[in-house]
Amino acid sequence: AKQGIPYKIFGKGSNLLCSDNDYEGVILKLDRYHGDFYFDGQTVVAEAGCSIIALSYEAMKHSLSGLEFASGIPGTLGGTVSMNAGAYEKEMKDIVNSVRILTQEGEIKEISNAEMAFGYRTSAVLKNNWIVLGATLQLQQDDPVEIQARIDDFTHRRRTRQPLEYASAGSTFKRPEGFFAAKLIDDAGMKGYSVGDAQVSEKHAGFVVNKGKASAEDVLVLMSRIQAAVKEKFGVDLKPEVRIIGE
Repeated sequence: AKQGIPYKIFGKGSNLLCSDNDYEGVILKLDRYHGDFYFDGQTVVAEAGCSIIALSYEAMKHSLSGLEFASGIPGTLGGTVSMNAGAYEKEMKDIVNSVRILTQEGEIKEISNAEMAFGYRTSAVLKNNWIVLGATLQLQQDDPVEIQARIDDFTHRRRTRQPLEYASAGSTFKRPEGFFAAKLIDDAGMKGYSVGDAQVSEKHAGFVVNKGKASAEDVLVLMSRIQAAVKEKFGVDLKPEVRIIGE
């Protein structure tokens, strides 16, 4: 930043839609580094690049519950904390004690759960353009057999309901208050609709999948058509959950 070179910091990139154009800058992927963690009683301290899936299984081995909902989220701790990722009525805000961040001014701070200002798929990290360096999570003691059973249940639900057989950036749109994005898209007649190789999944309308060689432009055009159809039929504005990177 001090050299005036544009940069982006990613985790695994699983929630990103990147432009088809080249990025004139530096991209740092934290999942290749900064993945250390350790357990201290019922807490786990982990670096931002740690796989949240791996962490959930390590917690199970330590007879610690609380991360089961994240056992199928293909992201890093930093990414899941930044966007307050969640599934099955649980979110990261439910287990975060504190977050270690780097500010735009280059200052390292320890931020409490309250200071993180967690919201639906957002946090103070995104609002202030901070960089997550790590976090401390509060878990609870439980029987590892019971923990494994919950993980197995969530895994089964994902495999049967989500289009995991195709590449995607996860849920395309945020859940509008009082509605479900997938139902709105389905009821607007958009399930299966395609632009190039980008398609509204026929298995779960909340996902835009790549059936082969979809470009970012294909996905963006499809997303705009989905938004227009839902707005016209129901008067609801769908907001992207995927983060769009680049021009």
